[in-house]
Amino acid sequence: MSLPEEIATIAKDARIASRVMANLSAPAKNGLLLSMASALEADTTSLMTENAKDIAAGRERGLSAAMLDRLLLDEKRISAMADGLREVAELPDPVGEISDMRRRPSGIQVGRMRIPLGVIGIIYESRPNVTADAAGLCLKSGNAVILRGGSEAIHSNRAIGAILSRTLQVAGLPSAALQVLTTTDREAVLELLKREEEIDLIIPRGGESLIRFVAEHSRIPVIKHYKGVCHTFIDANADLDMAEQICINAKVQRPGVCNAMETLLVHSDCAATFIPRITATLRNLGVELRGCPISRELVPDMALATEEDWQAEYLDLILAVRVVADIDAAIAHINTYGSLHTEVIITRDYAHSQRFVREVNSSVVMVNASSRFSDGNQFGLGAEIGISTTKLHSFGPMGLEDLTTRKFVVLGNGEVRA
Repeated sequence: MSLPEEIATIAKDARIASRVMANLSAPAKNGLLLSMASALEADTTSLMTENAKDIAAGRERGLSAAMLDRLLLDEKRISAMADGLREVAELPDPVGEISDMRRRPSGIQVGRMRIPLGVIGIIYESRPNVTADAAGLCLKSGNAVILRGGSEAIHSNRAIGAILSRTLQVAGLPSAALQVLTTTDREAVLELLKREEEIDLIIPRGGESLIRFVAEHSRIPVIKHYKGVCHTFIDANADLDMAEQICINAKVQRPGVCNAMETLLVHSDCAATFIPRITATLRNLGVELRGCPISRELVPDMALATEEDWQAEYLDLILAVRVVADIDAAIAHINTYGSLHTEVIITRDYAHSQRFVREVNSSVVMVNASSRFSDGNQFGLGAEIGISTTKLHSFGPMGLEDLTTRKFVVLGNGEVRA
Protein backbone atom coordinates (compact mmCIF):
# COMPACT_ATOMS: atom_id res chain seq x y z
CA MET A 1 0.00 0.00 0.00
CA SER A 2 1.37 3.42 -0.96
CA LEU A 3 1.66 6.19 1.64
CA PRO A 4 -1.31 8.18 0.23
CA GLU A 5 -3.43 5.02 0.28
CA GLU A 6 -2.34 4.26 3.84
CA ILE A 7 -3.25 7.75 5.09
CA ALA A 8 -6.57 7.61 3.22
CA THR A 9 -7.41 4.32 4.95
CA ILE A 10 -6.45 5.73 8.35
CA ALA A 11 -8.66 8.78 7.82
CA LYS A 12 -11.64 6.79 6.54
CA ASP A 13 -11.40 4.32 9.42
CA ALA A 14 -11.27 7.22 11.86
CA ARG A 15 -14.44 8.70 10.35
CA ILE A 16 -16.29 5.40 10.83
CA ALA A 17 -14.96 5.08 14.39
CA SER A 18 -16.00 8.65 15.22
CA ARG A 19 -19.65 7.72 14.73
CA VAL A 20 -19.30 5.02 17.37
CA MET A 21 -17.54 7.34 19.81
CA ALA A 22 -20.12 10.10 19.31
CA ASN A 23 -22.85 7.81 20.62
CA LEU A 24 -20.89 6.35 23.52
CA SER A 25 -22.35 7.01 26.97
CA ALA A 26 -20.48 9.06 29.54
CA PRO A 27 -19.98 6.05 31.88
CA ALA A 28 -18.54 4.01 29.00
CA LYS A 29 -16.11 6.79 28.06
CA ASN A 30 -15.07 7.32 31.66
CA GLY A 31 -14.48 3.60 32.14
CA LEU A 32 -12.35 3.56 29.00
CA LEU A 33 -10.14 6.39 30.25
CA LEU A 34 -9.70 4.77 33.65
CA SER A 35 -8.65 1.53 31.96
CA MET A 36 -6.18 3.46 29.80
CA ALA A 37 -4.69 5.10 32.90
CA SER A 38 -4.17 1.73 34.57
CA ALA A 39 -2.67 0.27 31.40
CA LEU A 40 -0.09 3.07 31.16
CA GLU A 41 1.01 2.54 34.74
CA ALA A 42 1.15 -1.24 34.27
CA ASP A 43 3.53 -0.76 31.32
CA THR A 44 5.77 1.84 33.01
CA THR A 45 8.92 -0.21 32.53
CA SER A 46 8.39 -0.79 28.81
CA LEU A 47 7.46 2.87 28.29
CA MET A 48 10.68 4.00 29.99
CA THR A 49 12.68 1.55 27.87
CA GLU A 50 11.24 2.95 24.64
CA ASN A 51 11.65 6.52 25.89
CA ALA A 52 15.32 5.85 26.64
CA LYS A 53 15.81 5.21 22.90
CA ASP A 54 14.43 8.68 22.11
CA ILE A 55 16.58 10.32 24.80
CA ALA A 56 19.72 8.62 23.50
CA ALA A 57 18.93 9.68 19.92
CA GLY A 58 18.22 13.21 21.11
CA ARG A 59 21.59 13.46 22.81
CA GLU A 60 23.28 12.25 19.63
CA ARG A 61 21.44 14.95 17.69
CA GLY A 62 22.63 17.59 20.15
CA LEU A 63 19.23 18.55 21.57
CA SER A 64 19.39 21.10 24.38
CA ALA A 65 18.87 20.14 28.01
CA ALA A 66 15.47 21.85 27.92
CA MET A 67 14.40 19.87 24.86
CA LEU A 68 15.60 16.61 26.39
CA ASP A 69 13.57 17.47 29.47
CA ARG A 70 10.47 17.81 27.27
CA LEU A 71 11.16 14.33 25.88
CA LEU A 72 11.76 12.54 29.16
CA LEU A 73 9.34 9.97 30.54
CA ASP A 74 10.14 8.76 34.05
CA GLU A 75 7.92 7.04 36.61
CA LYS A 76 6.63 10.37 37.89
CA ARG A 77 5.64 11.63 34.44
CA ILE A 78 4.03 8.35 33.42
CA SER A 79 2.03 8.46 36.65
CA ALA A 80 1.10 12.07 35.83
CA MET A 81 -0.09 10.97 32.36
CA ALA A 82 -2.29 8.34 33.96
CA ASP A 83 -3.61 10.83 36.53
CA GLY A 84 -4.39 13.21 33.68
CA LEU A 85 -6.63 10.58 32.09
CA ARG A 86 -8.32 9.99 35.45
CA GLU A 87 -8.94 13.71 35.87
CA VAL A 88 -10.53 13.89 32.41
CA ALA A 89 -12.73 10.93 33.33
CA GLU A 90 -14.00 12.86 36.35
CA LEU A 91 -14.94 15.94 34.33
CA PRO A 92 -18.56 16.48 33.29
CA ASP A 93 -19.29 15.15 29.80
CA PRO A 94 -20.25 18.12 27.60
CA VAL A 95 -21.71 15.97 24.80
CA GLY A 96 -25.50 16.08 24.60
CA GLU A 97 -25.85 19.13 26.83
CA ILE A 98 -28.74 21.34 25.68
CA SER A 99 -28.66 25.05 26.51
CA ASP A 100 -30.30 28.34 25.59
CA MET A 101 -33.70 26.74 25.01
CA ARG A 102 -36.17 29.55 24.23
CA ARG A 103 -39.77 29.63 23.03
CA ARG A 104 -40.26 31.72 19.91
CA PRO A 105 -43.46 33.69 19.05
CA SER A 106 -44.39 30.94 16.58
CA GLY A 107 -44.58 28.46 19.45
CA ILE A 108 -41.46 26.45 18.60
CA GLN A 109 -38.66 26.04 21.14
CA VAL A 110 -35.13 26.60 19.89
CA GLY A 111 -31.99 25.50 21.75
CA ARG A 112 -28.49 24.26 21.11
CA MET A 113 -26.99 20.83 21.76
CA ARG A 114 -23.28 20.22 22.23
CA ILE A 115 -21.89 17.56 19.86
CA PRO A 116 -18.43 16.17 19.00
CA LEU A 117 -16.44 17.70 16.17
CA GLY A 118 -15.86 14.28 14.59
CA VAL A 119 -12.27 13.44 13.64
CA ILE A 120 -9.40 15.52 14.98
CA GLY A 121 -5.84 15.38 13.65
CA ILE A 122 -3.10 16.47 16.04
CA ILE A 123 0.44 17.11 14.80
CA TYR A 124 2.95 17.76 17.56
CA GLU A 125 6.59 17.74 18.58
CA SER A 126 8.71 16.61 21.50
CA ARG A 127 6.52 15.95 24.53
CA PRO A 128 5.25 12.34 24.40
CA ASN A 129 2.73 12.98 27.18
CA VAL A 130 0.72 14.88 24.53
CA THR A 131 -0.17 11.48 23.05
CA ALA A 132 -2.07 10.44 26.17
CA ASP A 133 -3.44 13.90 26.99
CA ALA A 134 -4.81 14.43 23.49
CA ALA A 135 -6.25 10.93 23.30
CA GLY A 136 -8.07 11.34 26.60
CA LEU A 137 -9.63 14.67 25.74
CA CYS A 138 -10.62 13.67 22.21
CA LEU A 139 -12.20 10.37 23.26
CA LYS A 140 -14.03 11.86 26.25
CA SER A 141 -15.53 14.53 23.97
CA GLY A 142 -16.79 11.81 21.62
CA ASN A 143 -14.26 12.29 18.84
CA ALA A 144 -11.85 10.02 17.00
CA VAL A 145 -8.25 11.22 16.87
CA ILE A 146 -5.26 10.76 14.57
CA LEU A 147 -1.95 11.59 16.25
CA ARG A 148 1.32 12.38 14.51
CA GLY A 149 4.20 13.09 16.91
CA GLY A 150 7.69 14.27 16.06
CA SER A 151 10.51 11.97 15.00
CA GLU A 152 12.39 12.82 18.20
CA ALA A 153 9.72 10.99 20.27
CA ILE A 154 8.80 8.24 17.81
CA HIS A 155 9.54 5.27 20.10
CA SER A 156 7.69 6.81 23.05
CA ASN A 157 4.66 7.77 20.98
CA ARG A 158 4.40 4.36 19.33
CA ALA A 159 4.52 2.66 22.73
CA ILE A 160 1.88 4.93 24.29
CA GLY A 161 -0.36 4.61 21.23
CA ALA A 162 -0.11 0.82 21.25
CA ILE A 163 -1.14 0.64 24.92
CA LEU A 164 -4.12 2.94 24.44
CA SER A 165 -5.20 1.18 21.24
CA ARG A 166 -5.18 -2.21 22.97
CA THR A 167 -7.39 -0.76 25.70
CA LEU A 168 -9.94 0.33 23.11
CA GLN A 169 -10.02 -3.17 21.64
CA VAL A 170 -10.43 -4.79 25.05
CA ALA A 171 -13.43 -2.49 25.63
CA GLY A 172 -14.97 -3.67 22.36
CA LEU A 173 -14.47 -0.31 20.68
CA PRO A 174 -12.86 0.42 17.29
CA SER A 175 -9.11 0.86 17.61
CA ALA A 176 -9.35 3.36 14.73
CA ALA A 177 -10.81 5.84 17.22
CA LEU A 178 -7.21 6.45 18.27
CA GLN A 179 -4.46 6.06 15.69
CA VAL A 180 -0.80 7.07 15.98
CA LEU A 181 1.04 7.51 12.69
CA THR A 182 4.14 5.35 12.98
CA THR A 183 6.04 6.88 10.09
CA THR A 184 8.35 9.88 10.43
CA ASP A 185 8.00 10.69 6.72
CA ARG A 186 6.89 14.31 6.36
CA GLU A 187 4.86 13.31 3.31
CA ALA A 188 2.48 11.59 5.73
CA VAL A 189 1.64 14.99 7.23
CA LEU A 190 0.98 16.45 3.78
CA GLU A 191 -1.31 13.55 2.92
CA LEU A 192 -3.15 13.89 6.24
CA LEU A 193 -3.76 17.60 5.59
CA LYS A 194 -5.54 16.73 2.32
CA ARG A 195 -8.23 14.56 3.93
CA GLU A 196 -10.86 17.25 4.40
CA GLU A 197 -13.70 14.80 3.73
CA GLU A 198 -12.83 12.70 6.78
CA ILE A 199 -10.98 15.04 9.18
CA ASP A 200 -12.80 17.98 10.76
CA LEU A 201 -10.01 19.85 12.55
CA ILE A 202 -6.22 19.96 12.67
CA ILE A 203 -4.37 21.08 15.81
CA PRO A 204 -0.60 21.56 15.46
CA ARG A 205 1.52 21.77 18.61
CA GLY A 206 5.20 22.58 18.45
CA GLY A 207 7.62 25.12 17.02
CA GLU A 208 6.55 28.04 14.91
CA SER A 209 7.93 26.45 11.73
CA LEU A 210 5.77 23.36 12.19
CA ILE A 211 2.64 25.41 12.79
CA ARG A 212 3.24 27.64 9.79
CA PHE A 213 3.89 24.57 7.63
CA VAL A 214 0.60 22.99 8.73
CA ALA A 215 -1.39 26.21 8.28
CA GLU A 216 0.07 26.73 4.81
CA HIS A 217 -0.65 23.23 3.50
CA SER A 218 -3.87 22.21 5.23
CA ARG A 219 -7.20 21.95 3.41
CA ILE A 220 -8.75 21.39 6.85
CA PRO A 221 -9.48 24.14 9.43
CA VAL A 222 -6.47 24.66 11.74
CA ILE A 223 -6.37 25.88 15.32
CA LYS A 224 -2.91 27.34 15.72
CA HIS A 225 -0.77 27.15 18.83
CA TYR A 226 1.98 29.61 17.96
CA LYS A 227 5.02 30.26 20.09
CA GLY A 228 4.74 31.41 23.70
CA VAL A 229 6.49 34.78 23.95
CA CYS A 230 5.29 35.38 27.50
CA HIS A 231 5.97 38.66 29.31
CA THR A 232 6.01 39.62 32.98
CA PHE A 233 5.61 43.35 33.69
CA ILE A 234 6.82 44.68 37.06
CA ASP A 235 4.76 47.79 37.79
CA ALA A 236 6.11 50.81 39.69
CA ASN A 237 4.55 49.87 43.04
CA ALA A 238 4.87 46.10 42.77
CA ASP A 239 5.73 44.02 45.81
CA LEU A 240 9.32 43.26 44.79
CA ASP A 241 9.61 40.17 47.00
CA MET A 242 6.54 38.76 45.26
CA ALA A 243 7.87 39.86 41.87
CA GLU A 244 11.18 38.07 42.45
CA GLN A 245 9.53 34.78 43.40
CA ILE A 246 7.16 34.93 40.43
CA CYS A 247 9.99 35.69 38.00
CA ILE A 248 12.08 32.82 39.32
CA ASN A 249 9.19 30.40 38.93
CA ALA A 250 8.17 31.72 35.51
CA LYS A 251 11.69 31.48 34.03
CA VAL A 252 13.49 28.69 35.85
CA GLN A 253 11.03 25.99 36.93
CA ARG A 254 10.64 24.56 33.38
CA PRO A 255 12.24 26.88 30.81
CA GLY A 256 11.49 24.53 27.89
CA VAL A 257 7.69 24.96 27.95
CA CYS A 258 5.52 27.49 26.16
CA ASN A 259 4.22 29.21 29.32
CA ALA A 260 7.69 30.09 30.62
CA MET A 261 8.56 33.80 30.80
CA GLU A 262 10.69 34.96 27.88
CA THR A 263 10.75 38.76 28.40
CA LEU A 264 10.82 40.75 31.65
CA LEU A 265 9.48 44.32 31.49
CA VAL A 266 10.30 46.61 34.43
CA HIS A 267 8.79 50.04 35.18
CA SER A 268 11.47 52.73 35.16
CA ASP A 269 10.50 53.87 38.68
CA CYS A 270 11.62 50.57 40.24
CA ALA A 271 14.20 49.44 37.67
CA ALA A 272 17.25 50.69 39.58
CA THR A 273 16.18 48.63 42.59
CA PHE A 274 14.73 45.54 40.95
CA ILE A 275 16.88 44.84 37.90
CA PRO A 276 20.23 44.40 39.72
CA ARG A 277 18.44 42.25 42.29
CA ILE A 278 16.58 39.95 39.91
CA THR A 279 19.45 39.61 37.45
CA ALA A 280 21.82 38.52 40.22
CA THR A 281 19.28 35.95 41.41
CA LEU A 282 18.57 34.60 37.93
CA ARG A 283 22.25 34.41 37.01
CA ASN A 284 22.88 32.30 40.10
CA LEU A 285 20.21 29.97 38.71
CA GLY A 286 21.96 29.72 35.35
CA VAL A 287 19.93 32.25 33.32
CA GLU A 288 21.62 34.17 30.49
CA LEU A 289 20.38 37.79 30.30
CA ARG A 290 19.98 40.08 27.30
CA GLY A 291 18.96 43.65 28.08
CA CYS A 292 17.98 46.98 26.60
CA PRO A 293 20.46 49.92 26.88
CA ILE A 294 18.87 51.19 30.11
CA SER A 295 19.03 47.73 31.65
CA ARG A 296 22.71 47.53 30.71
CA GLU A 297 23.39 50.83 32.47
CA LEU A 298 22.18 49.14 35.64
CA VAL A 299 23.92 45.82 34.92
CA PRO A 300 26.78 46.69 32.53
CA ASP A 301 27.91 43.13 31.80
CA MET A 302 24.49 42.10 30.50
CA ALA A 303 24.47 41.25 26.79
CA LEU A 304 22.72 43.73 24.50
CA ALA A 305 19.27 42.61 23.37
CA THR A 306 18.50 42.83 19.65
CA GLU A 307 15.18 43.20 17.87
CA GLU A 308 15.11 39.41 17.47
CA ASP A 309 15.28 38.96 21.24
CA TRP A 310 11.97 40.76 21.77
CA GLN A 311 10.32 38.25 19.41
CA ALA A 312 12.12 35.15 20.68
CA GLU A 313 10.67 32.06 22.30
CA TYR A 314 13.91 30.79 23.81
CA LEU A 315 12.58 27.63 25.50
CA ASP A 316 15.82 27.78 27.46
CA LEU A 317 17.49 29.59 30.37
CA ILE A 318 17.69 32.88 28.46
CA LEU A 319 15.73 36.03 29.32
CA ALA A 320 15.27 39.38 27.57
CA VAL A 321 15.00 42.39 29.92
CA ARG A 322 13.58 45.81 29.07
CA VAL A 323 12.91 48.96 31.09
CA VAL A 324 9.65 50.70 30.12
CA ALA A 325 8.52 54.20 31.02
CA ASP A 326 5.06 53.24 32.28
CA ILE A 327 2.16 50.81 31.92
CA ASP A 328 1.29 52.27 28.51
CA ALA A 329 4.75 51.39 27.22
CA ALA A 330 4.51 47.90 28.73
CA ILE A 331 1.15 47.23 27.05
CA ALA A 332 2.44 48.64 23.75
CA HIS A 333 5.50 46.37 23.89
CA ILE A 334 3.38 43.28 24.65
CA ASN A 335 0.86 44.03 21.92
CA THR A 336 3.74 44.53 19.45
CA TYR A 337 5.87 41.50 20.31
CA GLY A 338 3.53 39.13 22.16
CA SER A 339 2.27 35.91 20.64
CA LEU A 340 -1.26 36.00 22.16
CA HIS A 341 -0.24 33.36 24.70
CA THR A 342 0.17 34.57 28.32
CA GLU A 343 0.99 37.96 29.85
CA VAL A 344 1.48 38.90 33.52
CA ILE A 345 1.43 42.11 35.54
CA ILE A 346 2.83 42.34 39.07
CA THR A 347 1.22 45.33 40.76
CA ARG A 348 -0.52 46.65 43.86
CA ASP A 349 -2.44 49.21 41.78
CA TYR A 350 -5.98 47.91 41.16
CA ALA A 351 -6.65 50.39 38.33
CA HIS A 352 -3.47 49.29 36.56
CA SER A 353 -4.35 45.64 36.94
CA GLN A 354 -7.75 46.23 35.36
CA ARG A 355 -6.27 48.23 32.49
CA PHE A 356 -3.78 45.45 31.85
CA VAL A 357 -6.53 42.81 31.81
CA ARG A 358 -8.68 44.87 29.42
CA GLU A 359 -6.04 46.18 27.03
CA VAL A 360 -3.53 43.35 26.63
CA ASN A 361 -4.41 41.33 23.54
CA SER A 362 -3.67 37.80 24.73
CA SER A 363 -5.51 34.54 25.35
CA VAL A 364 -4.45 34.52 29.02
CA VAL A 365 -3.83 37.63 31.16
CA MET A 366 -2.70 37.27 34.78
CA VAL A 367 -2.37 39.55 37.78
CA ASN A 368 0.25 38.73 40.45
CA ALA A 369 0.74 35.10 39.41
CA SER A 370 3.34 33.11 37.47
CA SER A 371 2.80 32.53 33.76
CA ARG A 372 3.49 28.84 34.51
CA PHE A 373 -0.15 28.61 35.64
CA SER A 374 -1.27 29.06 32.03
CA ASP A 375 -2.22 25.43 31.64
CA GLY A 376 -5.48 23.58 31.12
CA ASN A 377 -4.91 21.35 34.12
CA GLN A 378 -4.23 24.33 36.39
CA PHE A 379 -7.38 26.02 35.05
CA GLY A 380 -9.52 23.00 35.92
CA LEU A 381 -9.94 21.77 32.34
CA GLY A 382 -8.15 18.47 32.93
CA ALA A 383 -5.33 17.61 30.53
CA GLU A 384 -5.27 20.26 27.80
CA ILE A 385 -5.18 19.72 24.07
CA GLY A 386 -3.07 22.87 23.68
CA ILE A 387 -3.15 26.63 24.11
CA SER A 388 -4.83 28.21 21.13
CA THR A 389 -3.54 31.56 19.92
CA THR A 390 -6.26 31.55 17.25
CA LYS A 391 -9.43 33.41 18.22
CA LEU A 392 -11.71 31.07 16.23
CA HIS A 393 -13.14 28.85 17.54
CA SER A 394 -11.19 28.68 20.79
CA PHE A 395 -8.74 31.05 22.51
CA GLY A 396 -6.35 29.97 25.26
CA PRO A 397 -6.06 26.56 26.97
CA MET A 398 -8.36 24.07 25.24
CA GLY A 399 -10.35 21.51 27.20
CA LEU A 400 -13.29 19.23 26.50
CA GLU A 401 -15.80 21.87 25.39
CA ASP A 402 -13.30 23.23 22.87
CA LEU A 403 -13.35 19.84 21.11
CA THR A 404 -17.09 20.07 20.55
CA THR A 405 -19.44 22.32 18.62
CA ARG A 406 -23.17 23.02 18.94
CA LYS A 407 -26.09 22.23 16.69
CA PHE A 408 -29.56 23.76 16.85
CA VAL A 409 -32.38 21.66 18.27
CA VAL A 410 -35.99 22.69 17.56
CA LEU A 411 -38.98 21.33 19.51
CA GLY A 412 -42.46 21.86 18.17
CA ASN A 413 -46.05 20.78 18.61
CA GLY A 414 -47.41 20.91 15.09
CA GLU A 415 -46.43 24.51 14.34
CA VAL A 416 -46.21 25.58 10.67
CA ARG A 417 -44.74 28.77 9.31
CA ALA A 418 -47.21 31.42 8.22
